[in-house]
Amino acid sequence: MMSIKLKLKSGQPVVGSWLNSASPIIAETMALTGFDFLTVDVEHSAVDLVQTQILFQAIRSGNPHCAPLVRLAGNTYAETKRFLDAGASGVIAPFINNADQARELLRAVKYPPQGMRGVGFCRANGYGMHLQQSVAVANDETFVCVQIEHMDAVRNINEILAVPGIDAVMIGPYDLSASIGITAQFDHPEMVAAVNTIGAACQRHGVAA
Repeated sequence: MMSIKLKLKSGQPVVGSWLNSASPIIAETMALTGFDFLTVDVEHSAVDLVQTQILFQAIRSGNPHCAPLVRLAGNTYAETKRFLDAGASGVIAPFINNADQARELLRAVKYPPQGMRGVGFCRANGYGMHLQQSVAVANDETFVCVQIEHMDAVRNINEILAVPGIDAVMIGPYDLSASIGITAQFDHPEMVAAVNTIGAACQRHGVAA
């Protein structure tokens, strides 16, 4: 199975979708359709950690080649590691506005020596049965996407993308436009300029947009 990280690096299209429902039947059915990834949104939905793990199980049941991702509610070490332990193949982190926040995210995602992710029996390592194998590859295989959704992040975009380990950028258009004072005015010249600035930085740093 080629990971979404490898597909992006090789220039192949990667297609995914979003889950705001706690229904494992919906998650399994969507995975069956052939998506490369499905993202469980725990920032703007009522889905909790226990439900997310069940959704991850349903995604893998529907299609073992579909990567289960999570859009985090924030950027805390405790939350990030728990969703990774539950089986997330990667994370999408909201409101990464500077390089320090990006480094904090990477520290939570990566096992030592690159980061500080705790090691314990969990679903991600077969409840301990595949712990060593899982830890050995997790740092290379875990997908990390930062959300750029504030003008502070646009101003700091080059410093953010210079942090090693960021695989992709996702623009949060509503929050980004709100931070400019033009909520949902996506054709506004200031919004277009911000998006273009982000896109150009992604190209310079070799990060998927």
